[in-house]
Amino acid sequence: MARCESCGNDYDKSFDVIMDGKSHTFDSFECAIHALAPTCEHCDCRIIGHGVESGGALYCCVSCARQTGVSGLRDRAESGQGQAAH
Repeated sequence: MARCESCGNDYDKSFDVIMDGKSHTFDSFECAIHALAPTCEHCDCRIIGHGVESGGALYCCVSCARQTGVSGLRDRAESGQGQAAH
């Protein structure tokens, strides 16, 4: 058994995540997200998908980026350019 670094639960189904060369132990994805997922610069929510980035700032979506004055970002890739549209 291993102890979750977020909640302290000692759990037989814990798992490790290696991020930036450092190992982290968790008992759930929820705890891993709480500890490791970046936070949106605008709304402070945890970014658990791809999000968007501009000038080193991370946003959960283009709408949040726009609300802080960022322009030129898109939530979806254009279809027909070798990438699948979401």
